[in-house]
Amino acid sequence: MVTFIKAQAASILGSIADYAVTIFLVELLHCWYLVANLAGNIIGGSAQFLLCRNWVFRVSGNKMRSQALKFILVFVGNLILSAAGVYSLTHYLRVNYIISKTMTSILLGVSYNYIMQKQFVFA
Repeated sequence: MVTFIKAQAASILGSIADYAVTIFLVELLHCWYLVANLAGNIIGGSAQFLLCRNWVFRVSGNKMRSQALKFILVFVGNLILSAAGVYSLTHYLRVNYIISKTMTSILLGVSYNYIMQKQFVFA
């Protein structure tokens, strides 16, 4: 249970970076919300990888390259699911992009991301 809570804390910290980039790009640079979502996901995902590796799952040694490759594979799945969720909620249901991103992030964070990181990336 402690690992799950720490993983969610790392996810929240990664999400803070993600949202900062996304909102900056949309509101200040007027980027399309899906492009901003992608850029935010990449920054937030990188932060989350480092937090999960060093703090949540406490993995060290020479496994970083293989973990990074596994994380990238999982992350590509996350990007696809995130884009689909944000686009569907924003475009079809007319939900604000920040709310769409939040709903999608929470759903992916407690399901897909946690399971894949625990069972595959940092196993």
